[in-house]
Amino acid sequence: MALDQGADSDFVLRLAGRWRLDQRIPPRAEFSALLDRAAPIEGAGPGGNDHSRSEDATATSQPLRLRFDTSALSDWDSALVSFIAGVERLCAERNIDCDPEALPDGLRRLREMANLAAAPEEDPHDRGPSFLARIGLDIGDLVRSTGEIITFFGEGAIAVRHFVAGRARYRKSELWVILQESGADALPIVSLVSFLVGMILGYIGDQQLARFGVRIYVADLVGLATVIQMGALITGIVLAGRTGAAFAARIGTMQVNEEVDALRTFGIPPMEFLVLPRMVALILMTPLLTLYADLLGILGGAFVGTVVGGVTLTAYLVQTQAAIGWNHIIQGLISATVYGAIVAASGCLRGMQCGRSAAAVGEATTSAVVTAIVFIVIAAAILTVIFDAIGLSA
Repeated sequence: MALDQGADSDFVLRLAGRWRLDQRIPPRAEFSALLDRAAPIEGAGPGGNDHSRSEDATATSQPLRLRFDTSALSDWDSALVSFIAGVERLCAERNIDCDPEALPDGLRRLREMANLAAAPEEDPHDRGPSFLARIGLDIGDLVRSTGEIITFFGEGAIAVRHFVAGRARYRKSELWVILQESGADALPIVSLVSFLVGMILGYIGDQQLARFGVRIYVADLVGLATVIQMGALITGIVLAGRTGAAFAARIGTMQVNEEVDALRTFGIPPMEFLVLPRMVALILMTPLLTLYADLLGILGGAFVGTVVGGVTLTAYLVQTQAAIGWNHIIQGLISATVYGAIVAASGCLRGMQCGRSAAAVGEATTSAVVTAIVFIVIAAAILTVIFDAIGLSA
């Protein structure tokens, strides 16, 4: 290691040989001594004519600068990175600029990473934007999100029109795979949840109706609640956590891998190729799963009614058949279709909005589940009011 004076009153730190952890690395104090002899803090330069050097620096109004010469450098590792970092700190204390251009490319990149890791943390006393500024930012985010949602549904409507006209570009084999994944593969979890919810409804209803000696009406309670609302609601929520999250994760991963951009480059609309098959699959499969959930929910209530309430299975099923009408079944199927569309749209929307990192995929998946469940509950409330207004619930 040597420190010389170069052109334009610059200092040149010459590094030669091996700079590795298993070698002796010059301590920081050694370079500090060299720097003090070459450029004292008051600005004097190397050599005997310090006063002349100070006048020249003052006349040019240029700060001292340190450059590196690594032409004789043979091998290095993190030991040299640590040494360079110490050199830069010492130069900063003496108002000397460091020019890293002559350093090897790998060393410069490691130096930048080290500087980034050592960047000072944010001031804990910094409270960030004011209350009104946060409100403005939230309103801006809401407006931007609303615009993205409107754009998504507009492109979805165009894709549906092309699908009806037979001009949509998608793979039919993928549609059948999605139908299986969102339908047949979801039967176990739908069966378990629906049967247990039917048991819960039956047990609560039996406890209350036993006071009046009319335990047979547990069949009415469980049957109507399941067919009208609970079957579709349970199916929608299960699909939101299972299928909607899978849609968001899959499309989000394609965004990270730039596969969606590749589709656009080839002139294939991602809305038709990715979103349309998933929406069609869920709109078709959710009503069928709801019918299956209704059956399992009624059987769960029948299990409690016969075991706990002492009602015979035949009487229970006859009472259930008498309580449920076609209008109730239609109401549940309409709700299921809406919930299926919500789950598919939420999963695909969040997947298309996904960022370009692995963390963004997780955020998109979580957001898809939350969005689907929230809108399912909102849709359930709105549909209940509409069905009551038109007399379909009677």
